[in-house]
Amino acid sequence: MKVQVSELIVKYMERLGIDTIFGMPGAHILPVYDNLYDSSIQTVLAKHEQGAAFMACGYNRACGNIGACITTAGPGATNLVTGIANAYADRQAILIITGETPTYIFGKGGLQESSGEGGSINQCALFDSITRYSRVIERTDYLENVLNQASKILLSENAGPVLLSLPFNVQKEMVELDILDNITTSRKTAVHPSADTPSRKQPSHQIEHFVDLLRDSRQPVIVSGYGCIRSGAQAQVTELSQSLNIPVTSSLKGKGSINECSELSLGSLGVTSSGYAYDYIINKSDLVIVLGASFNERTSYLWNDRLLGDKNVVQVDINDEQLNKVYQADLTIHADIKQTLSDVIDRLQHEAVDKKQLEDISEYKNDIEQRATSEGNSIFQAEFSLVKAFFAKMNSVFPEGITVFDDNIIFAQNLLQVSTKNRFFPNAGISSLGHAIPAAIGAQFSQRSTMFAIIGDGGFQMCCMEIMTAVNYDIPLNIILFNNSSMGLIRKNQVQSYDNRFIDCDFINPDYATLAQSFGINHVLIESEHRLDTMFQETDFDNGINLIEIVIDKNAFPNYSSRR
Repeated sequence: MKVQVSELIVKYMERLGIDTIFGMPGAHILPVYDNLYDSSIQTVLAKHEQGAAFMACGYNRACGNIGACITTAGPGATNLVTGIANAYADRQAILIITGETPTYIFGKGGLQESSGEGGSINQCALFDSITRYSRVIERTDYLENVLNQASKILLSENAGPVLLSLPFNVQKEMVELDILDNITTSRKTAVHPSADTPSRKQPSHQIEHFVDLLRDSRQPVIVSGYGCIRSGAQAQVTELSQSLNIPVTSSLKGKGSINECSELSLGSLGVTSSGYAYDYIINKSDLVIVLGASFNERTSYLWNDRLLGDKNVVQVDINDEQLNKVYQADLTIHADIKQTLSDVIDRLQHEAVDKKQLEDISEYKNDIEQRATSEGNSIFQAEFSLVKAFFAKMNSVFPEGITVFDDNIIFAQNLLQVSTKNRFFPNAGISSLGHAIPAAIGAQFSQRSTMFAIIGDGGFQMCCMEIMTAVNYDIPLNIILFNNSSMGLIRKNQVQSYDNRFIDCDFINPDYATLAQSFGINHVLIESEHRLDTMFQETDFDNGINLIEIVIDKNAFPNYSSRR
């Protein structure tokens, strides 16, 4: 049976398990859109293609299934770039479908042509550095090979974005439907793993070495990263921590790999954090167990040699590119984290490894905070009392069951206590502002949750029209907007680095109450702690769309150093 390429592409996406696609139609992609009309795939009309890309990213992060976005040629495709770059940095499985001018006018100056011919922009070249695979499908005779290559990447453990650009005339060409039977569209477990694929069960000598290092250590510490969450290893991290009295700190993306209310939690590790974990690692620990965490600029405190310099280090990661990338480990294990920890825990049941003598972590953190406060070095001074009160209420009202997308980073990183039953997604990747709102909307299409998007007023103005996407599709969403009429952290960097000089940071905000009214959503202005109490009592966080505006002083800066 023969079908149009446009129909084949839609059926290919259905077989991949894609049930939602975010985008905007345009002339050069209409044949695919016409076949989406009768498809099981839900189409979501975004307000801007960048928003569509972030929605696909949020969808993928929330449920793990392949995210998808679709646009027309030219500006439709170029508007995706920032969102796709973010997905590439985060190794997200995102399928991008774009249109293109007909092949027979390549090089002739067709409207929105992006073939690279005749001086036109080259869409694939533009995306080459931010996708794992990109292809303009100019002919149908190699379509099977292209789709198999796309599937291989999208379904791999270390996935990434894939771009398929479809010229208008090629979309309407006829091909055999049964070529889909020759295309891999689901993950298959290999009977014999290849040489570059880590086995689930690790060699016994590596597990023995891990246990020996644990036995010989006086005060080990675990650094848990996003790899723990991707592996589903939260229970194993918790069990190892509790069985031997090992405190745990997480990278920014790793928040939630252990319950941060736990007596063994040191909170977050990184240059924008409170410093509890840094102090403990530097001054107390002799063994650092790194689980699925990368030592990037934030986490490593600008690659501070003191962090791991005189300690034994164990590093476990499914991504071998991270092993020994920054710091040399005494033991590296290229493996699934959940399985590795399960093997270690099994071995500990038969080994004589005593619990570690551990001081009270809560008291340890309080001592550091009191000392920092008395010296004027606390990360949040009195000017941030309202922010601290807000997150204290968040922690008490929502101890579990919420999903948070965060653009602001520094407040939630330090003040939001994420449990293993909450989900926290910071603007990682290339750290793009304007990500939280569309990403949270995308996540709601995968599985409904009590959803929060935390964002500053600068980032808000980059993406606020996507609120109408939530309105159009009846998507519940709670937007926490910090209003200081400034690009606050940029202003901080300028003030501290250039003798109190700053430029192009401050701006005039709209009246957010009026803006919310125009959207038809609820607005709450928070200017006092008393208003916080009534807001948490009266607001429907589960079913409404709420814009919660918290006013902060533009001249108040969190106390951390961002100087390189």
